[in-house]
Amino acid sequence: MADISVSLSLLVGIVLLSEITRRTVLKLFARTDYGIYLVEFVSSFQLYACTHELKMLGEVGRIEPQIGLTLTYLISVVHGLTFHGAVGNPSGTLEHVYRRRFSGRCALGRIICQFLAAIVARALAPYIWALGLSDLHIRHKLFGFKCISPIRDPLLKAAVVELGCAFAVHTATAHMQGVDDKYRVHAIAALITTLVYAAGSLTGAVFNPALAFSTQFPCSGNTFAEYTFVYWLGPILGMVCSLLLHDGIFPHLSGKRTYRKDLNFNANKRKKIK
Repeated sequence: MADISVSLSLLVGIVLLSEITRRTVLKLFARTDYGIYLVEFVSSFQLYACTHELKMLGEVGRIEPQIGLTLTYLISVVHGLTFHGAVGNPSGTLEHVYRRRFSGRCALGRIICQFLAAIVARALAPYIWALGLSDLHIRHKLFGFKCISPIRDPLLKAAVVELGCAFAVHTATAHMQGVDDKYRVHAIAALITTLVYAAGSLTGAVFNPALAFSTQFPCSGNTFAEYTFVYWLGPILGMVCSLLLHDGIFPHLSGKRTYRKDLNFNANKRKKIK
């Protein structure tokens, strides 16, 4: 329990530091494009750094599943409430381009920030663990901060699992656009927790290319190309399948054009994003 308390304190510290940085950035760069990208970087770092700690708790600490799932749900809610318009997911950013919420230039800048945040989070995690704040951190240090690939199935099946997870999240998000934020955040967090429960033992249930680059790619067991196939191609195809369903199949069956409706819904937002 002491180890979990230390990890919880660390998670709270990461979120608080990130929130202070975000608010400072929004004040200093409110009238410039730099603020958008800095907030994207900080929010993405918050997501990836917290995930590193949760991953360590699960792999090294072997905490009980219900505790891990509870923490996953809570931290997902926190991310949803504090991101200030950041995406933190390259496949989600590409979806915004399709829906014309982001320009190509804005999306490219955001994706670069996401991967830079992934690199920074991956580089800083061992230094934090090396401080030996808990017995788990000390144990992790003794084993050289090593991790093993969570992929337990053939690559094609693993990619399909990641595809399915991404498809579920993108589809749910698309269908909850008009839902109040305070309800939508909890619904998406519950879905993410369910997916982690169902697919965590198969691939880790990452469904985020940049997050996978930070937390999974350094692990032994698979090559860079294999990780790319599972954790990059899978989620992107999942997003594409969601778009085909939401803007292709459903409108055809119902006689409505959800894509055009979405464009009208976001008309004012597009004017603000360059």
